[in-house]
Amino acid sequence: MSENLTLEQIQNFEGKYPKQLWYLFLVEMWERFCFYGMRGVLTIFMADQILGLSLSDKEANLKYGAIQAFVYAFTFIGGIFADKILGFKKSLVFGALVMILGNFIIAFSPQEFFYFGITLSIIGTGFFKPNISSMVGDLYKEGDPRRDAGFGLFYSGINIGALLGGSVCVYLGTSPDYGWSYAFLSAGIVMVIGLITFMITKKSLGPIGDSPLSGLSSSKRNSKEILVFLGSLLSIPLIFMMIKNTDYTDYFMYTIGPLAIFYFLYETIKEKELKAQKKLIAAFIFILFSVVFWAFFEQSGGSLALFAKDNLHHNLLFFEINPNIVNNTSNSLFVIIFSPILGLVWLAMAKKKIEPNTVIKFGLGFLFLALAFYVFYYTKFFADANGVSSLNIFTLAYFVITFGELCLSPIGLSIMTKLSPKRLSGMMMGMWFLASAYGQYAAGLLGAGMSSPDENASLITKLQGYTDGYYQLAIYALIAGLLLILISPLVKKLMQEVK
Repeated sequence: MSENLTLEQIQNFEGKYPKQLWYLFLVEMWERFCFYGMRGVLTIFMADQILGLSLSDKEANLKYGAIQAFVYAFTFIGGIFADKILGFKKSLVFGALVMILGNFIIAFSPQEFFYFGITLSIIGTGFFKPNISSMVGDLYKEGDPRRDAGFGLFYSGINIGALLGGSVCVYLGTSPDYGWSYAFLSAGIVMVIGLITFMITKKSLGPIGDSPLSGLSSSKRNSKEILVFLGSLLSIPLIFMMIKNTDYTDYFMYTIGPLAIFYFLYETIKEKELKAQKKLIAAFIFILFSVVFWAFFEQSGGSLALFAKDNLHHNLLFFEINPNIVNNTSNSLFVIIFSPILGLVWLAMAKKKIEPNTVIKFGLGFLFLALAFYVFYYTKFFADANGVSSLNIFTLAYFVITFGELCLSPIGLSIMTKLSPKRLSGMMMGMWFLASAYGQYAAGLLGAGMSSPDENASLITKLQGYTDGYYQLAIYALIAGLLLILISPLVKKLMQEVK
């Protein structure tokens, strides 16, 4: 029965959530375990002078930014191929298989095969990530008020996976009893679980995610799909080279961004309805501001990971804990706890007709971000004579930054699907993640700028460099938030009926 489900049957579900959302929730949870587990160990593995890649803090930050940038840039490409050729289902399966292979290759010999394995992980994530988010959007009819709640639940799945992956992979990688191979192996194993979950439950999605070329003969469709798969694999040497030498990353980022903007403008002009064009422009404004947000927020995987490794005590309240486990999991834990609470606050405000609109929420996200980085900066005043500071204050900053993320990220996924014409949903989700790519790229540059060029620098010097950098980020985030709130009436007009 499930394989014969129509789109109308799926979208006419009763209750708050469609059952298919729970299946996609589980698949995304395991993929995010893999992604955030890898993200949590990247910088500290590359900066490990004994068992890692023996890079300087500056090089590790730059490489982190490059890797994360390519991960998200490839989501733009993966989104387009899914829209035009593969469909979301085949794109997701292909991406999962390539990610699994990449993780297992790194696990076999982290020092020797890291760059090759991470290249495969980049390609795999690009085909996986934007398409599962688009399928969540397709579970709802246009204008269904339950869509935001659905994306909220989906977002909690992301954070449960991030919490599990962030703690398990950092623990395994930094433990003298295990090591880096176990960290990467665990990421690959859970991705296998995620793929099996999707293969078992994908029939319940009915036509959602099917190939857009279903009208073509199977031979023509297969030939186009094979060309996509081969083209993706042929890009391996190029990505490998650009990660090894971050100068090439710069050239790539200078190229892909303008090309994406031109393609966006082409599709916007091609859209015949003026209303749809205005919505696309509104979506683009959200995308531009999200670049700035992620450039600051993603310090967590770069400079904040190195700051946690060197400049923080191991005491959190009454417990002893690795500061990088806190760095990599506290945000996810706070999101899981406070996301439903904030949702209830929005509902209560909506009943009183005082709930801020989406644009104002984005602006509030930046204001929380500014406050969080001021708290990160404030850790310098709790440092001892050796330059080692309070893990409690550091964790407090993550508590604050969580509310910034909750004002922006789950709403961002939903707003992209609301503002995008159906034929461009994959592309626009890809654009959203491409913005994250530029945020990650900028995060690496910012983190490298804060890092001391001298690897033998004292912890006091490192503390000063990082906290001064966080102070600057706090100021810039404050300016961005105030600007967004200022232009909110204009953006709201462009959005029209979309809330």
